[in-house]
Parts: sequence; structure tokens; C-alpha cells
Amino acid sequence: MIRQELTMRLGLEAGGVLEAAKVVFHTSQEVYDVRRPVLWIFHAVTANSDPQEWWPDMVGPGQAIDTERQFVVCVNMLGSPYGSSGPATLDPSTGKPYLLAFPQVTVRDMITTSIEVRRRLGISRIDILIGSSIGGFQAVEWAVREPDVFARCILIATAPRVSPYLSAWVEAQRMALEADPSFRAAESLSGGAAGLRCARAQALISYRCFEGYRLTQGEEDPDTLFASRAASYERYQGEKLVRRGFDAYSYHTLCNALDSHNVGRGRGGVAPALSRISARTTVVSIDTDNIFPPQESEEWSRLIPGADYHEITSQFGHDGFLLETARLSAILIEKTYASS
Repeated sequence: MIRQELTMRLGLEAGGVLEAAKVVFHTSQEVYDVRRPVLWIFHAVTANSDPQEWWPDMVGPGQAIDTERQFVVCVNMLGSPYGSSGPATLDPSTGKPYLLAFPQVTVRDMITTSIEVRRRLGISRIDILIGSSIGGFQAVEWAVREPDVFARCILIATAPRVSPYLSAWVEAQRMALEADPSFRAAESLSGGAAGLRCARAQALISYRCFEGYRLTQGEEDPDTLFASRAASYERYQGEKLVRRGFDAYSYHTLCNALDSHNVGRGRGGVAPALSRISARTTVVSIDTDNIFPPQESEEWSRLIPGADYHEITSQFGHDGFLLETARLSAILIEKTYASS
């Protein structure tokens, strides 16, 4: 995948303007060729715009998302520390990272940047739109906002509106960040690292499920006095996120963006908004997903005209969208190549 970027003036839904918002994105070829079908992917909250890094069994030559046959695009979301404008970006007025001074952004702001990328690349029609988790938030929002652009939409482990349950998890993670005095001090990009470790550990529990932890983090010694393996795993995952360059201020910004998601806002509600989608849509849920439970996904999928619904089995909860690649590849191939 090839890294590209653009700069744009961006008016924000919550107020304010980014005069020179930077948007980083990856494409499978440097220049769009109209003869290639376009496949657009949205990434999850702590990922980046190179899907071959975080979805290697789905994206690449000969994979279900074929980077040789298709023109594949993935945009780094606003607020991320991986290129697009966010708290880690230098504030032109101070020459230092924005940190807590970065303005609030919404899922709709993220879509505004994707629309600009689409226009700059010269793409008028997107053959397949795919999004999982917060990437699915963006996908469903865009499918509602520009229904005539998309031929097919695949929404995986996501929803048309943030739920109270997910908002509660997000708030607990914000509280962890805010409890770190160095986060509030906002003196450098390394501030809030301890809070970020804790927030990530909390998030991971929500991403997985009882059975997954039982299978992978059970104690090897049946006579262990104090269980420690799962605890060690939580600390490792928190440290891993910090070490790979994610910062607490970007995480806080993206938590706020999650809470902005509601395709029905200003459109008469979720049901009328989803009825605007004209793409052939497939909704995929995971049977152990506690964040986006199957019963909810099946219910709202009926609000999209002609949508079909699939439920896959996984021992890994919400993270099944990253791990159950064989099942997801089969669905993708069936719903795109076989029916195109």
C-alpha cells in the first residue's frame, strides 16, 4: 500500500475550523485507474490507514481484498496519531502539539475528509465499502450521506448509533486517562501514558469475551496461589499501545468521536436515515460480541432496504472482526465477486 496525503480546509460539526487539516491515506496503486473496481476500507480506533498491517489475511495480492485487482483505499481518521490531523499534530499558533487544545471532531467530520480524498483521486463510484467497529460507524454514515456513490456496503461488528453500553465503556476509559495527573498537565505528548495503559486494558476486556479469556489466559499451573496470567496480559496490552506511538490525547479525542455517532441526527431518526442507503448491504455480526450484540445488529439491518444479515461464530468477541478472517473472506467473496 502506498502512503499519500492531502491538506484541506475543514469546518467542524461541533464548531471551529481546521484551516490546513492534514489527511493521510493509503492506496494500492499510486494513481486511480478507472478500469479497476474501487474498494474502500475504514480502520478501527487504534489502527492506521495501511490495512495490510492490521488485516494481513484479508488484504493483499490474491486475498479477498486483492490489492492487485482492485484500487484499495483506506483513510486515516481525524484525531489519530498516525498521520491525519489530531492532538499529536503541531499547532501552528504555538509550534507544539495541540494535545488538549485540539478541537472536537465527529464521525461526520471524518467522512468529510474521505469525501475530499475521493474527489481528489477522481473517484465517482465506489464498488465496495467496508467498515468494522468505528470504521463501520464511518461506513454507515457515508452510505447514508452519499447513497448514490456506493454499489455495495459491508458493515461488520458495528451499529448506526453509539449505544449507552458502549458510551459507558468509553467514559470509563476517559476517566482512566483523566485520572493520570500528567494527562491534565498536558506538557508533552508523553503525558497520560499511565492512564492510556489503563484505558487500553479496559477496552481490551470489552473487545473480548469470557470464553476467549478462558482459552488463552487460563492459569497453566492448577495449584497457582494467585491468578496472574490474565493480569499480566492486560498490562502487556496497555504497554504495547503506548510503545507503538499512540498517545493519550489522541485516544481521548477518538473516544469523544465515538460518542458523536448517530446516523439519525438531523435526519428524522435512525430508521429514516438507514432507509436512504441504496447500496446492496451486508451486515455481519459476531455471536460473542458484547459491544455490538447480534440481536441488535439483526434488528437494525432490517431497516436498510434489501440488506442481508450474517452472524459468525467466534471465541474472541468483538475482536472476531480482526481474527475470523477465513469466515469474513468467504462472506466478502460471496457478496462481491460472485454477485457482481
